Amino acid sequence: MHKSKVILLALVAFLQMSCVSTYEKILRSSDVDVKYKAAHKYFNDGKFKKAADLFDHLNLLVQGLPQEDTVAFYHGLSNFKYGDYSTAETILAKFIEVYPRSPFFVEAQYLRIKCLYDDTYRYELDQTPTRKAMSIISEFMYSNPQSEYYPVCKDMMADLMERLERKSFESAKLYYTMEDYKAARHALKNVLKDNADNQYRESVLYYTALASYKYAYNSIEEKQKERFLDFIDDYYNFISEYPESKYRKELDGLFGKVEHYAIKPESENKEEK
Repeated sequence: MHKSKVILLALVAFLQMSCVSTYEKILRSSDVDVKYKAAHKYFNDGKFKKAADLFDHLNLLVQGLPQEDTVAFYHGLSNFKYGDYSTAETILAKFIEVYPRSPFFVEAQYLRIKCLYDDTYRYELDQTPTRKAMSIISEFMYSNPQSEYYPVCKDMMADLMERLERKSFESAKLYYTMEDYKAARHALKNVLKDNADNQYRESVLYYTALASYKYAYNSIEEKQKERFLDFIDDYYNFISEYPESKYRKELDGLFGKVEHYAIKPESENKEEK
């Protein structure tokens, strides 16, 4: 390797070691002012992981001092900025409990909500974090109706509610996809029983009608009449709510196939057999 290149690499390595050594020296220092100023400088420079570690060390050093709540808040904020939402949420939750009179209190509440919101999953996955986030958001909106964060929280709630409602619908629809039409009809009805205002209501009622039709169609002849009557009930439920639906033509076609048969007296059906 060329001598000048070796020297350059050695210089770079030396500078990197010097930088690390400076940070480590500050980290190990017990000088509150030095560490406090350095933590804020790292934060302002966008070096959030280093800032978070320094604020963490400062927590013990500033107990009882005026900077106590500021350090605790920036400890959570640094982790939030770094993208460690789980750690940030834990820190901010403790901050909210310990410092209810802090000027950072409302912002800490909102940041905790952001942590919970950003740590939720797609609708296909476990929605336990979604329910937790919704509970905390609801409490915040109730307590802070005039907050600048209220509109954002309202949008978060709408998004999280959509996930829950889609999860509920898609889980029930899965039985239909698996061709277990009896279970599908039962599960879909439960979706609206649990939440009549589900935003997928039209699709839920549509698949409920399809499931009852296919369940009847695939039944033995002796059971078909009773089960086609269930379909007719589901059909009328659907068209009464969504007379202009894009699904109307398809369901009208199915209804036309079974209406006459399903409502005939049983004796007449026996004569035809």
